[in-house]
Amino acid sequence: MPADYSSKNQSPYLNLTSDEDGELGDKVQQVRAELESLKQKQEEIEREKARLEELKRRQDSLEQGRSDMLDKLTRALVVVQRETEESQKHVEQMHSIYASFSQHLRQLEDINARSWSPQDLPRELSKALSSVEDARAEYIKSQAKLSVDTSSEINSSMMESDYPVEEERSFFYWLRSGFAFTLPLQIIAVILLLVYIWSATAAK
Repeated sequence: MPADYSSKNQSPYLNLTSDEDGELGDKVQQVRAELESLKQKQEEIEREKARLEELKRRQDSLEQGRSDMLDKLTRALVVVQRETEESQKHVEQMHSIYASFSQHLRQLEDINARSWSPQDLPRELSKALSSVEDARAEYIKSQAKLSVDTSSEINSSMMESDYPVEEERSFFYWLRSGFAFTLPLQIIAVILLLVYIWSATAAK
């Protein structure tokens, strides 16, 4: 009876032979190695997953940024082209006005009533008056464009300065304005003076 009781309580592993015990140990080591290998593969897979997710994020960022900048640059180019064309037109207008004003200025400066003979006075006077009228017409025609530019410059000065526009207008500004306002009267006075000189010369 005691022998039977002892055999029932003994573990079945205790009865393994040395070969069987060594084989079991090898299997445990093999399982451990496989688990370690699986763990390494899992880590590699996790790293590869993180790398691919980062690449996908960067690719999405590239596509979004590229699309955004393509849209912005396209619209900006349209604006720049339009502004460039407007600027070119403005420059061409300013060149044209400058050339026209320079021509009229030379013509008016060449008028010398003292050099006119009494016989040529009517003809020269008509030519001079025609030159004055042409200069006035050209000035009035160009004044609208010049006034717009001047107004833009004044508005810019108002934004950059702490002083009101009235203080920016100096004595020379009002002098030029007064000269422009009284220019027709001055021309009429010159004409009357020339007519008077011509009449006095003819009377002699």
